[in-house]
Amino acid sequence: MSFKRRSNSKAKLINKVDPILGQGWTVENRGRTSSANLPFDDKHPLIIPKSHVATLLVRHYHEQVAHQGRHFTEGAVRSAGLWLIGEKRLVSNVIHKCIFCRKLRGKLEEQKMSDLPQDRLSPEPPFTHVGLDIFGPWTVIARRTRGGHAENKRWAIMFTCLSTRAVHIEVIESMTTASFINALRRFAAIRGPVKTLRSDRGTNFIGACKELSFNTDDSDLKTYLQNNKCTWTFNPPHSSHRGGVWERMIGVARRILDALLLKKKTSLLTHEGLITLMAEVTAVMNSRPLVPISSDPEEPTVLTPSMLLTHKVESLSAPVGDFDANDLSSKHWRKVQGLADAFWRRWRLEYLATLQPRRKRHAVKRDLQEGDVVLLKDAQAKRTDWSTGLVVKTIPSQDGRVRKVEVKVVRQGTPKVYLRPISEIVFLFHNPST
Repeated sequence: MSFKRRSNSKAKLINKVDPILGQGWTVENRGRTSSANLPFDDKHPLIIPKSHVATLLVRHYHEQVAHQGRHFTEGAVRSAGLWLIGEKRLVSNVIHKCIFCRKLRGKLEEQKMSDLPQDRLSPEPPFTHVGLDIFGPWTVIARRTRGGHAENKRWAIMFTCLSTRAVHIEVIESMTTASFINALRRFAAIRGPVKTLRSDRGTNFIGACKELSFNTDDSDLKTYLQNNKCTWTFNPPHSSHRGGVWERMIGVARRILDALLLKKKTSLLTHEGLITLMAEVTAVMNSRPLVPISSDPEEPTVLTPSMLLTHKVESLSAPVGDFDANDLSSKHWRKVQGLADAFWRRWRLEYLATLQPRRKRHAVKRDLQEGDVVLLKDAQAKRTDWSTGLVVKTIPSQDGRVRKVEVKVVRQGTPKVYLRPISEIVFLFHNPST
């Protein structure tokens, strides 16, 4: 029964083109343009059914038009006096599988948006889990001299709490690993011990590390982290989107700092002035709303990181009058605890709800596999100069989806293996022989 249906469908397709028997026992399309002043091949193109021969012909004419799109390829086939059955679908299928076209116009790989890490969902004390990045530099006046002043550079380290989204900024004065450790010590002394440090391994952080002349694998730094029971986790290279929760804060800090510098109408600051500005930037950022502003009169207060850090809903001046130490409430700590409980309650009900939906990448895609031949993106080179590599190892996430892989690339005769996110990779084809 199914065979008859297939035969009938094929017969209908051939009947639509009005076939006639041409020279050499070929089947041609008679059509309705016999009276046109056109070459014979244009008026009566050769009918070719869907077959391997038709696929080879499409590949040939696709190469003739320099791997252009379906419209160009169909035009070349028709100009050659050929009428392919199911031509549009066949041409689209050939172009979709064309390796050369994937190199030229293939899309970068993507996968369904992953679940948030536990660091961002745990109601632990502020700055228990931290993302950090370095930004700057700024030129400051180191000392004034008889002929003017001596200038020096300063950088800033931003620590972002992954759960409360609060920030803390420390200024780095010297370009040594010891200076970075001192900044970590000052941060821990003010904000308390840290369990997890997260940072990028991209140009922003590693470039700053090289400029600051300190090594993240330094023995002194590892000893300090080990003594404080703190782990430092790096994101894969070229995957700054994984640190978006703190990368975005860098942009916010820069905009606030530019506004403050414009207000002061000066381009050069002293070291003390820069530290003061950074404190003001921190205060502004920690007072930002975490959720959309509610118009409910029963919820007049805005949920901000500052509520938990200062245990104050808003900044108020000191009350006027004389007070006796005996009049102070012995239950003040209960009020402080109540504010903290209120923050975490609203944090669970309001803030976590905003993290629930996936903003993009909703569909599950094919996972890259070992043996896939891929194109490795290089932002410093043209697409035609991107390296071709082989996936030698896949690293699944907690949900089993592959979002980062190790790619083997041969450059200047030397094989190298790079760890890359799939957003930096274009899939070409699978090589089952590997």
